[in-house]
Amino acid sequence: MPQGKLQVVLVSAKGLENTDFLCNMDPYVLLTCRTQEQKSSVASGKGSEPEWNEDFIFNISEGASELALKIMDSDTGSQDDFVGEVAIPLEPVFIERNIPLTAYTVVKDGEYRGEIKLGLTFTPEERQSRDFEVEESFGGWKQSSYTD
Repeated sequence: MPQGKLQVVLVSAKGLENTDFLCNMDPYVLLTCRTQEQKSSVASGKGSEPEWNEDFIFNISEGASELALKIMDSDTGSQDDFVGEVAIPLEPVFIERNIPLTAYTVVKDGEYRGEIKLGLTFTPEERQSRDFEVEESFGGWKQSSYTD
């Protein structure tokens, strides 16, 4: 399992279901990779066509297999509304190192709810090679090259 840094470039979304009836919704994205969670800014009043153009960095370790995105609508005075979600498998980016901007399908209750566009870049962690010099030992003491 690779280890390193995953850069997520969150660009925009389109065709999202507007959860606010009287005005445009204020969408934001929760990005989760295993136990790490990050939040985008709120695209105030941008409705179903928000743009973020934000970068996020995740530390990838053992067991990280997908990036989960949850799109929410920020509501003042009440609980934020769930708009939709996306689960992106990470294996392709581990292999290719870079997935260019791609539109992923947003779903809610198994139904299409729009698209979200993002790019992924994986930078593997440099493995520290441990080159130990093996010293000859003779019964627990090191032979000296000192001579009289």
